[in-house]
Amino acid sequence: METRFKTPTPLLDRIDRPEDLKKIAREDLPRLAEEIRGEIIRVVSQNGGHLASSLGAVELIMALHYVFNAPRDKIIFDVGHQAYAHKLLTGRRKDFEALRREGGLSGFPRRAESVYDAFDAGHSSTAVSAALGLAVARDLAGEEHVVAAVMGDGSMTGGMAFEAMNHAGALKKRLLIILNDNNMSISRNVGGLSEYLSLWFTRPEHVSFRKKIKEILREYLPSRGQQVIEGVKKVEEAIKSVLTRPSIFFEAMGFKYMGPFDGHDAATLIDALRQAAGLDQPVLLHVITTKGKGYSPAENDPSSYHGVSAQGSKAPAAQKPEERREKVEVGEKNFSDAFGEMLLEAAENNERIAAISAAMSQGVGLERFFAKFPERSFDVGIAEQHAVTLAAGLAAGGFRPVAAIYSSFLQRAFDQLFHDVALQNLPVLLAVDRAGPVGEDGPTHHGGLDLSYLRLLPNFTVMAPADLAELQAMLRLALTLDGPSAIRYPRGPAPAGLAVDLAGLTPGRGVVLKAGTDISLMALGPPAAAALLAAGRLEQMGHSASVVNLRFIKPLDRELVQDQAARTGRILTVEENLMSGGLFGAVSETLGGAGRGRGALVRGLGLTDAPVVQAPQSSQRAALGLDVEGIVKTSLELLRK
Repeated sequence: METRFKTPTPLLDRIDRPEDLKKIAREDLPRLAEEIRGEIIRVVSQNGGHLASSLGAVELIMALHYVFNAPRDKIIFDVGHQAYAHKLLTGRRKDFEALRREGGLSGFPRRAESVYDAFDAGHSSTAVSAALGLAVARDLAGEEHVVAAVMGDGSMTGGMAFEAMNHAGALKKRLLIILNDNNMSISRNVGGLSEYLSLWFTRPEHVSFRKKIKEILREYLPSRGQQVIEGVKKVEEAIKSVLTRPSIFFEAMGFKYMGPFDGHDAATLIDALRQAAGLDQPVLLHVITTKGKGYSPAENDPSSYHGVSAQGSKAPAAQKPEERREKVEVGEKNFSDAFGEMLLEAAENNERIAAISAAMSQGVGLERFFAKFPERSFDVGIAEQHAVTLAAGLAAGGFRPVAAIYSSFLQRAFDQLFHDVALQNLPVLLAVDRAGPVGEDGPTHHGGLDLSYLRLLPNFTVMAPADLAELQAMLRLALTLDGPSAIRYPRGPAPAGLAVDLAGLTPGRGVVLKAGTDISLMALGPPAAAALLAAGRLEQMGHSASVVNLRFIKPLDRELVQDQAARTGRILTVEENLMSGGLFGAVSETLGGAGRGRGALVRGLGLTDAPVVQAPQSSQRAALGLDVEGIVKTSLELLRK
C-alpha cells in the first residue's frame, strides 16, 4: 500500500464534535466524505489498521452523526473496525495520527477512550445484544433517546446476532439496526425503486394517514373493518416484498424493514435515518456499501485490504546504544503461512483431511488449501461455535478435520470444545493461531487464554512448537492421534533452529535444549528462543542455566519437571499465555502448588489478568518480561533467593 501525504481538509478541519458536522451543508457532504477517506488512507498507510471496512462506512457514519445526537443517542458498532470515521467526527481528530500506536487511539471503539463510544467492540456479532440491553435500560429509566446498532462486514454470519434479533423482535423495543451490507449485489433500478417505496411507506404523513384510516374503518365498519385493514396491509407488504425480498425474513423476526439504500448517498441515508428514528418499534435499515470505497486497490481486493500493515513512513527513533535489546533470530516465514503449506502437503497424501476457517481463511494461511481442495474446505463465517461442532461431525464421519481459528476467537467455542469434541474423544485438530500478544489490535485480540482452558478438557493433547520444524513434526503427530489435539502458535515470524530430537517427538515428553545446575528456564513454544539467549547471558555472569522446551502442556512431562526441580532448585516458567492455569499453573501443580515444591522455588513470566495494551509485539513482550532482558532480570532475582 502506498504511503499518503497529508492533503488539505478544509471541511474536516471545521469539525471538532458531531454538532459541527450538522453545520455542513448537505450538498457538501460528498466532499467531506472524500476528505475523511483521504485522512483514513493516510494514517492507516503509516500505522497499519483496518482499511477497507472503514472506507466503506464513511457516509453511513456521517449520516448517523448528522441525524442523531451522540453521546445522548447511543451508536454501537459491530465489528468495531468500521469506526475510523466515527473517531474523526467525535473529537479525536488531533489524536488520529496515533491510531493503533502505543499510548494512542485504539483501533476499535472503547468506552474508556471517549463518551461517544457507547460499547467496546473487538469481536463480532455483539452489537444487537448490547444495543437491546441499552434500549431496555433506557426504557426502565424512563429516558428518551435513540439506540442504533451498526452491523456489518460479516457480523450477520454470527449466530449471536440472530439470537439477539429474535429477542429484540419479541420485546418490541424502539431499536434501530443498520445492516451495512457490503456483499449483496442489487441492480440500480430495483435499489432505487425500493428506496423510494421504503421512504414513502415510512413517511410521517403516510404513517399518520394509515392510522386515521384504521380508526375510521374500525368505527364505521366494526364487523368488517379489521378485515379490510388486514387486506390493505397485505397488499402494501406484497408490493414491498416483491421488490425487497429481505423484508420477509426481518419482518418475520419482528422488525420493520427499510431499504435497501445506497450506503454512499449521504442525503438519502439522512432522510432514511430520520424516518426510522420516528418509528416506535424495532427497525432494520438495510444499507448497501462498497468495502474499500474510494481507494481502488481496496475496492478491487477488499480481503487483502481488510487489515493492512504499517508502511513505516514514520519509523520509530533509533534506540540508544545502552538500550539495544538482544533479539531472537527468526526465519523468513511466519507460523500461519507455514502451517497452511504444511497442511496442504499433508492433504495431498490424505484425502480425509478437511480444513475449516471462521471467516479468516487468508489470515490463517489456508487460501491455497481452499483453492486446491474446495470440496474439503469450509469457511463458516464468523461462527466459531459452529466451526468446532462442524469439525466434530466431520470427525464422527471418519474425516480428519483441522479447524484453524485465532486464539482470541476460539474462546467463543468453549462449550462446543468440551461437549462436542472432548467428551466424544473425536480426532479434531485445532490450529490455534495468534496465540499470545498480537500487537496493535489490542486487548480484544490477544490470545492469552487458550492454554488455560484447553488444559481443562478431557482427552485433549495440547502442544506448542518452538519453530517451524517442530510445527511440521507436531502436525504429522496430531494427524495420527485417536483423540482431539491443539497446536498453538503466535502471530509473526518463527524462531530459527531450535528443534532437536524430532524423531522422538512424543505426547508428554519435553526436551532439554541446554543443561545447567543453578536455575531451570522452562518454556513452551517460541519463548524457548528468548530463554536460550537469556541462559547464554546468565552464563556470562557466572550462572549455569538449564533451558527446557516442554513442547506439550497436556500431557505435561511431569518427570522432566520434577527432575529439573531436584537438579537446580529454581524454576522460571516462560509462556505467552495467562500464567493462571497456563504453564506456570501446570508446573506449580506438578511440584505441589503454592510456588514451592520438592524444595524448589518456582516463578513465572507470562500474561496476567491485566489487559495487555496495544503496542508492537516486541514492546508487549518487553513489558511482560518475556524478552531476553526480562528473563535475565527475573532469573537473577530468583537466583538471589
